[in-house]
Amino acid sequence: MKVILNDDVKHLGEMGDVKNVANGYFRNYLYPHKLAVPCTPETEAYFESKKAEIEARKEQKRKDSLSLKEKIEALEVVLSMPAGNNGKLYGAVTNQTLADFYAKNGYEIERKKIEIPNLTIKNTGSYTVKIHLYEATQAEAKVTVKSQDEAEQKKAEPKEKKEEAVSPAEEEKAE
Repeated sequence: MKVILNDDVKHLGEMGDVKNVANGYFRNYLYPHKLAVPCTPETEAYFESKKAEIEARKEQKRKDSLSLKEKIEALEVVLSMPAGNNGKLYGAVTNQTLADFYAKNGYEIERKKIEIPNLTIKNTGSYTVKIHLYEATQAEAKVTVKSQDEAEQKKAEPKEKKEEAVSPAEEEKAE
């Protein structure tokens, strides 16, 4: 079924785009949520009259993505992860880890838009990560992964676990 999008729809398109979708997808999701309308001569004429507004909106998104690109490339990403003596991480740095880091710093970046070489980072060192922003705009972020000191790891352990190590026999003696 041919439809015109009323709003931006993730993984489908932007406002004003003409798309072919399944009848059920339109009937059960797009139309009830007012995200799309059937493609008729009347709706095409309506969106043609709004074309300048839609293009201005897309141009604003392009400008925003360029400024975001500059901010991301200027931000120094340093992650401290638990690692062994050889520099191999006990876990891994994934696109979700980086998305969480950016969210803490006030940037809304979807994890699916972050592209890590070999999908994960499993060793300490410096890496270059690509972030897809809008259309063909990509930012290249420098990510440095450092090893946590063992002292930091011990501080991170809750004190409750150490207290739980006391056996019930020792508790009776203390009373």
